[in-house]
Amino acid sequence: MSTEIRRGTDRLVDREAGRRTQHSFAFGAAYDADNLRFGPMVCHDDHLLGDGRGFETHRHSGLVIVTYVVSGALAHTGPDGTTRVEPGQLAVLHTGDGVEHSEVAAAPQTRFVQVWLTAPDDQPAEPSYDVVSGDTVEPVPGARLDVLRLGGGETGSLPAAPLSHVYVARGALLRSSMAEPLQEGDAFRFTDEPAHEVTAGVASELLVWSFA
Repeated sequence: MSTEIRRGTDRLVDREAGRRTQHSFAFGAAYDADNLRFGPMVCHDDHLLGDGRGFETHRHSGLVIVTYVVSGALAHTGPDGTTRVEPGQLAVLHTGDGVEHSEVAAAPQTRFVQVWLTAPDDQPAEPSYDVVSGDTVEPVPGARLDVLRLGGGETGSLPAAPLSHVYVARGALLRSSMAEPLQEGDAFRFTDEPAHEVTAGVASELLVWSFA
């Protein structure tokens, strides 16, 4: 059983014109052998884009990519055309044997959180892209994401799981037995922890990953 706090202020920040990215795991030239993955999660990025900025056409394979839009709007273009993803929506890309796509801000101050999961061996060869209705998705067996929305002063429950990753996408959590207050951009990484309750100091959105 363990609880690790990952502060947003400790994330690697990558900047280009019109883009700021905060990486949670080792990425690119910033290699850290002790911070390569958490279960099937191999990338957890928080992107802020100016209107029309983003990631032009590039290729992925062997991944399942989950995107949560916090603000603005994101235009995703792939083999099936362009899809607009709005704040509060989840999108899931199964890369299959390989796919080319782009992700570009369709509004000012577009912010989204993106997670890359290693794809299961039986992932279909053909890629797919879906915008998911609701606040829960299980993009691969044994990997579940719940969006937990709390009002100021409201308490919510984090489920027990062998591995859990809890990210404060918006807002802040009050001090608890687990930590000093958590701010936007901070995260918990739980290993074999029981269910926990957390209380929001202000209106908050938490991205809660549970891995079997």
